Amino acid sequence: MNRRRFVQTITAGAGALASAPALMFPHSARAQQERRTAAQGKRELAADVIIVGGGMGGCAAALAALRNGLRVVMTEETDWIGGQLTQQGVPPDEHRWIEQFGATRAYREFRTAIRDYYRRNYPLTAAARARWNLNPGDGSVSRLCHEPRVALAVYYALFAPYLGAGQLRLLLEHQATGAEVDGDFVKAVAVRSRRTGNTLVLRAPWFIDATELGDLLPLTRTEYVTGAESRADTGELHAAEKANPHNHQAFTVCFAMDHRPGENHVADKPRDYDFWRDYVPRLTPPWPGKLLDLSYSSPATLQPRALGFNPAGDTPGTLNLWLYRRIAHQGNFTPGLYASDITIVNWPQNDYLLGNLHEVSEPEAARHVEAARQLSAALFYWLQTEVPRADGGQGFPGLRLRGDVLGTEDGLAKYPYVREARRIQPVFRVVEQHVGVANRVEVTGRPADEVFAEDYYDAVGVGSYHIDLHPSTAGDNYIDFASLPFQIPLGALLPRRVENLIPAGKNIGTTHVTNGCYRLHPVEWNIGEAAGALVAFAGRRQLRAREVREKRNQLAEFQNFIRQQGIETHWPKGRFW
Repeated sequence: MNRRRFVQTITAGAGALASAPALMFPHSARAQQERRTAAQGKRELAADVIIVGGGMGGCAAALAALRNGLRVVMTEETDWIGGQLTQQGVPPDEHRWIEQFGATRAYREFRTAIRDYYRRNYPLTAAARARWNLNPGDGSVSRLCHEPRVALAVYYALFAPYLGAGQLRLLLEHQATGAEVDGDFVKAVAVRSRRTGNTLVLRAPWFIDATELGDLLPLTRTEYVTGAESRADTGELHAAEKANPHNHQAFTVCFAMDHRPGENHVADKPRDYDFWRDYVPRLTPPWPGKLLDLSYSSPATLQPRALGFNPAGDTPGTLNLWLYRRIAHQGNFTPGLYASDITIVNWPQNDYLLGNLHEVSEPEAARHVEAARQLSAALFYWLQTEVPRADGGQGFPGLRLRGDVLGTEDGLAKYPYVREARRIQPVFRVVEQHVGVANRVEVTGRPADEVFAEDYYDAVGVGSYHIDLHPSTAGDNYIDFASLPFQIPLGALLPRRVENLIPAGKNIGTTHVTNGCYRLHPVEWNIGEAAGALVAFAGRRQLRAREVREKRNQLAEFQNFIRQQGIETHWPKGRFW
C-alpha cells in the first residue's frame, strides 16, 4: 500500500532514515519522469526546489537558488511578488548602518537598483538625482522610502533572465492547500489557483516555506508554535508568565493616500465607522484613550504621547504621521509631476487587535481581515472629517486614497502586514538571553556598554533592530526594548524532525519576544537567501540540511560558500554602535 497521501491537516507517521529520498540535483531520472507525467496531463510540476510564498524571504531564497543553478517553482497568493515592500505597502524598516554593512550584498544591490530605477525612469530634480543615498519619499521611517511598484519592477528585472530561460516558474495567485508527506520528508505540495480553482501538485526534493503565516507547517506536520511562550519555558525577562498560543501582535491593512488641497474626496461613511471611532483598546498597561486619536502609548515608556498630522507642513514637537512613511516627496521630482506627496498609513491607529489569522478557520480569518480593512477605511474617513487641525478645524477632505499605488481599486493593500507567523520548533531556538541588552547583562554579568549578542558558531547572517512587539490580541500593550546587533543561527532554520522543509521568514525558530527583532525587512531577506543557498549546498553534496550544521567541516564550507556570495555572517569587530 502506498503510504503517501495528501493531507489538509497534520498527518501521522515518522519515516525511517532509510526511506529518505536522494536529496540531490540536478535533473535526475526521477525528475525527467515527473516532467513526462506532467506532460501527460496529470497537472504536476517538478523542480529542484519549491518555494511557497513570494514575499521578501521567498524572493531572496529564489534568487539564491537560481544563481546556484537550481530549477525553482515559486508560488504567491496575490498577483504581486515582493511581500512587505509591494503587496503589503510597508517601506523598509532597517538599522542605521544599512548603507555600509549589516546586510547581504544582494539586499544592498536591490536597494541600489531601486534608486537607479528612479534615476532612469523618473524626472528627478538635479539635487535629488545627485544624492548618492536618494530617498524618493524622504520618509522618516527609512533611508529608502519608495513606491511599491518600483520594488515590484526591480524584482521582475532580477528574475527576468531566469523566467525567460524557464529556470524559474512563477505561479501567482496560488495558495497551498495540501501536502504529501512520507515520514520525515515532504514529497509534494498541492496549490490551488485562486483564478481558476485548478489544483497543481508540486514535487521536489526540497521545499521552502516563505509564506507570511507559515502555511506549510501544519500542512506538512512540521512541529511549530504560535503566540507567546511562558517565562518558565524560555527564561526570557519579557516573556509572559503563562503561555498563550493565541496571543499575537496586531496585524495591519496598510493604505496609500495623497492630499489635494481645495478638493473634496469624502465619500460615504464606512460601514463600521461608528464602532471604530469610539473603540478603546483594552490593553495592559492601559491605552491612553480611543484608537482613532492623535495620542498613543509611547512604545518605550508606555506613557501617553502626542502625535501630529499635517499634510501641508510640520507639527512642532511631535512626529508628523504624514511624513513618517511618505513614499513620494513632491520636492524630489520636477515641478508638476506630482500634485501631492504620497504617504503610506501603517500607524498605531490601524493596528488590528480583535483577532489573529493563526489556528482559526478560513471563514474566521477572512472575517478578521475584513474587519481590519474596515478599521483602515474608518481611519481614512476620520482623517478626512474629524482629525484635529492646527487651525482649530477638523479633517482634511482633500485626502484621497491611491489604490493605483498599491495595485488595488480601494486604496488598501493587497495583503495584510502580518508581524508574526507560526514558528518551527527548531534545532536551536533564539531567545531573549541571546540578543536583549538587559538579558545579556544578566547572563554575562557585564555592564550594558560591554555586552554583545550571542556569537553563534553556525551563523548564516546578521541583523539589527530593537525588540519591537506591537499591542497584541491578548491585551498586551507595546513591549519595546533595546537589543544588540545579532546573528542568524543556522539551527533556527532547521526543524527538529522534518528533513527537507526550510523556513524563510518570520517562521524560523525565534520566540514571540525575539521575533520582535528578527521580523524586519533585511533580516527576512537574509533568512530567505540563506535558505536558498542551504538547499543548493546540501543538495549538491547529498546532505540533509541538519548535516550541514552537525558536520563542522561541512558547516565551515557552507559558511565560506555563502560569504563568497555576499552573505555577512559576523558584524565588524569591536563596539561600533
